[in-house]
Amino acid sequence: MSRRGESFQKVDVPMAPMIDVVFQLLIFFMLTLRIVAAEGDFNINMPIGTVASSSDELPPLDVKVRLVANPDGSLQQLQFGGRELGNDFPVCFERLNQEIAVIAGRGKQAVDDVVVEIDSDYGLHYKYVLRAVSACAGRFDPKTGGRVTYIENIKLTPPHRPE
Repeated sequence: MSRRGESFQKVDVPMAPMIDVVFQLLIFFMLTLRIVAAEGDFNINMPIGTVASSSDELPPLDVKVRLVANPDGSLQQLQFGGRELGNDFPVCFERLNQEIAVIAGRGKQAVDDVVVEIDSDYGLHYKYVLRAVSACAGRFDPKTGGRVTYIENIKLTPPHRPE
């Protein structure tokens, strides 16, 4: 009983109509669902009877740059494709830039096809990694006052943890 002498009555909620409403909503959403087509266009039209491409075209090129660190985090060695370019900062990065310029300017090779992978040691200071990315990406041209782009596709591998 309450303070005023009124008694409370238990309210019964009918479950059957509630279940009917839930099923109607479920059916409504199932019927109005739009099935999305798979991403991408898989209709490939291959030319018939074409001649094989000539050997003048160069395959895609993967370039590997390795940065080895000293225990104090300084640059011990800069390697390009297995060759050592030295550790005389910043001259070694200028040599790397010249090597990348040769690769970017070779024949009919598109710059988009070249992938540079920069692999560095765990304790290496970030300034060396950033300098390597800048050397691979291009250079500043004082004649035009703009940037000359060599490579746009640069990947960084996870740093090697010390053993």
